[in-house]
Parts: sequence; structure tokens; C-alpha cells
Amino acid sequence: MSIGLETARTIVATARSSGVDNKFKALTVVVLDAGGHVVAAECEDGSSIGRFDIAFGKAYGALSLGIGSRSIMARAEQQPYFVAAATAAVGGKLVPVPGGVLVRDGTGTIVGAVGVSGDTSDNDESAAVAGIVSVDLIADVG
Repeated sequence: MSIGLETARTIVATARSSGVDNKFKALTVVVLDAGGHVVAAECEDGSSIGRFDIAFGKAYGALSLGIGSRSIMARAEQQPYFVAAATAAVGGKLVPVPGGVLVRDGTGTIVGAVGVSGDTSDNDESAAVAGIVSVDLIADVG
């Protein structure tokens, strides 16, 4: 199983709504399927030009290493050479800060990832989590 289009659209809409409700800066939300393909993405009015790439890198990095981007950041602090090598191995498409959240189904299988960028990394992550839980999937930030 992987994330379908309608599910991805709901995740994006809810993540954006969470951002508005919490008065976050303009967000960019990217939803990837389990293979790392973009299923849905939206950049809010006022998003800066690099936000898609950052949101994508947060989600893609989480999928690539099988851990949320918050955990990748912690690993980068402890093992910077490993994260640098992993970043090179995936063509530079890894952003090691919070905001990239794995999406798991009820059995624990990874079905995709969500990346959010635009506000603080903690706020980006909370918007991603809101989107994921809104579709009854499991948000794995670890």
C-alpha cells in the first residue's frame, strides 16, 4: 500500500489548515509515496522559492533513511560524516531538520512521507503530523 492522491490531498489541506490556525508563516507541503514520488504538493502564497526543495528533502531524507528528519538531525549532530555521506548517496536530496515525517499504516508499514517547510522546523513538523493523523495514518517523527 502507498499513499493515494485523495489521501495526499487531504494531508496537504489539513497541514495547511493547521498552519493557518496556528498563525504559521506560509507553508509548502509535499507528500511522497513509499517510492519517493511526489503525490501532492502545494506552496502557499508567500512561500519563498526554495521551500519546495526543502520540504521535498525533509520527506525524501526520511524515506531514504527510514527515520523522521528530526532523528536525522540528531544523527547529524552525533555522526556528521555519515549524514554527509548519506546526503551525497541520495543526490543531495536530504534535509536533516524537523519537518519530514514518515507515514505508516496500521501495521507499521511505511506508506510514504510528508515534508513541510516555511516556518520553524518544529512548527513544520507539527503541521505535517496534523495532516497525517487527519487521514487515520500514523505519523512517525522518530
